[in-house]
Amino acid sequence: MQAVEQEDAWLIPLAVSNRHVHLAEKELYTLFGPGYQLHKERDLSQPGQYACKETVTLVGPKGVIEKVRVLGPLRPRTQVEISISDCFKLGVRAPLRDSGDLAGSAPITLVGPAGAVTIPEGCIIAARHIHMSPADAHRFGLKDKDKVFVRAKGPRALIFAEVLVRVHDAFRLEMHVDMDEANAVGLKNGDRVEIVPLHRLGEKKVTGGC
Repeated sequence: MQAVEQEDAWLIPLAVSNRHVHLAEKELYTLFGPGYQLHKERDLSQPGQYACKETVTLVGPKGVIEKVRVLGPLRPRTQVEISISDCFKLGVRAPLRDSGDLAGSAPITLVGPAGAVTIPEGCIIAARHIHMSPADAHRFGLKDKDKVFVRAKGPRALIFAEVLVRVHDAFRLEMHVDMDEANAVGLKNGDRVEIVPLHRLGEKKVTGGC
């Protein structure tokens, strides 16, 4: 498989993901009213994904967080993505999971203008990951569900380990971390981080499932 030779060719853009909610139709109608349609506020960097004008309140055993953005389009299951810091504020024990892996995840209550709903599972801390197209995966010599190291430079430089690679025709090249991870390193949207070929660390490429 074709390898990337130039050091700067391993640099990829970063996106910092704040807490947000993906709604299924059932919860959408409970929170905002029967037949309600989401209203797009702006497109996100991943094609087909967008931030909505709508927000909800998250309620946990110890606290609440207001004005949590809803992202579209609708999904088959409602998913709430928060950070470890948010877990402390809400009193929720959300597990670290890949997006869509919701079995046995934390319950949480969502409140909207028309009603409230408590989902028995669906609240997670999203694991750091990289979106890439099949062409990008070929260029880097990677495949879907590989795991890589990623270096963030700067005064608080570090190497992220166990970064999941997600490959799909609809994906645009970008690494996603949550707000806690970004703040710990001093990263912001649009910064570039470096996929580290593991031979530079004296290790073999790490592969595996979620």
